[in-house]
Amino acid sequence: MLAAPDTISGWHAHVYFDPASRPAAERLREAIGLAFPEAVLGRWHDVPVGPHARAMYQVAFAPGLLAGLLPFIALNREGLTVLVHPDTGHAKADHLHHALWMGAVLPLDASVLPD
Repeated sequence: MLAAPDTISGWHAHVYFDPASRPAAERLREAIGLAFPEAVLGRWHDVPVGPHARAMYQVAFAPGLLAGLLPFIALNREGLTVLVHPDTGHAKADHLHHALWMGAVLPLDASVLPD
C-alpha cells in the first residue's frame, strides 16, 4: 500500500557540521531564521545525539514551507551535509527510508529510532 503525502505532519532538516564548518552552519542557520521565521530552529548539538553520528542542529518546519525552504537550503548550504526527512510518526522509516540527503550520506544509528 502506498503512503499518502497527507500523512506528513511536518519536516525536519538536520544540518551537520564540525569545528571547521561551524561558521557556515551558523550563516545558514541565521539565513533560514531570517527568510523563514515560522521554521523552528533547534538547539546546537556539538556532539552526536540520537541517531546522528555528527554534531548538528535541526530545523523543523510545516509541510507548506517545503517548496521554499528545500531549495533555499540547497543553494545556501556552502557544502554542508543536510538530511531532510518527513515526520510521519514513524521515526525509523522517516530517517532511513524517506530521507533526502544534500551532500554526503552519513551513517545513522538506527538502533535508537523507534519503529
